[in-house]
Amino acid sequence: MQTITEAEVRRLLPMADAIEALRGAFAAWHRGEAQNQPRRRLLLPTGACLHQLTAAYRGYFGTKVYSTHPKHGAWFHVLLYDAETARPLALFEADWLGQIRTGAATGLATDLLAAPDAKCIGLIGSGFQAAGQLAAVRAVRPGGEVKVWSRNAERAAKFAEEHECRAVATAEEAIGGAEIVITATSAREPVLDAAWVMPGAHVNAVGSNQAGKRELPAELIAEASLIAVDSAEQAKIESGDLLLADFDWFDPRLVELKDVAVRPPGISIFKSNGLGLEDVAVAALVYERSR
Repeated sequence: MQTITEAEVRRLLPMADAIEALRGAFAAWHRGEAQNQPRRRLLLPTGACLHQLTAAYRGYFGTKVYSTHPKHGAWFHVLLYDAETARPLALFEADWLGQIRTGAATGLATDLLAAPDAKCIGLIGSGFQAAGQLAAVRAVRPGGEVKVWSRNAERAAKFAEEHECRAVATAEEAIGGAEIVITATSAREPVLDAAWVMPGAHVNAVGSNQAGKRELPAELIAEASLIAVDSAEQAKIESGDLLLADFDWFDPRLVELKDVAVRPPGISIFKSNGLGLEDVAVAALVYERSR
């Protein structure tokens, strides 16, 4: 079985290619030609947690397994197998693969849902995932102004310098006038006010994938014309942004990303949780390029 390192993932998986890989994967899932199983978690009394996501796509199936501890960090790996024979093909170091595929899902959602001429981006968060989110949105809506805010002003300023954007003093300033909004934080409570979001904006909420955490207020969920999720089955388990807003899962505004057909008027939201299908799709691409 081949081992694929972080350096190889970064070299072989440009963001634009990752977005197209996910476009193909979600289209295949729409046609019934891919499978995805929601994340499972095993939580220990020590605070350590083991997470697993599984999927099948094209000639591959695989699983992402990662361990986390609030005091000690996180470790990510993906295992890729041949779907015909079940033969193990590759073991991936998957920190960068996870950042790129999470960004790529947002890039795909933004391409489908944001106005074609949208330019101004408002970003809340300046951590590891924020960088991938910004790269992905820039890949599909290039050339506009980017305003970034985070609770740590020093880190926001460093992020702005590294990623050629402008650090601002408040979250409201970051969101005001932004045609594309990104929240990529570890917050447990909403990081913005619905009144700050301009009419017709597209919002990507990616920071929370736990039922008790949210970045978006209930008022924004109620106001949106369309709410896209990567998987409704998984969203019902871990989308705190929707669960804590008492969202009605039969609401016709809810659509899975694989089924998005047209951009609606008004505010659109993409609530990202991260799927095994996304991991398998980009892992397959890297594996094929590594041979």
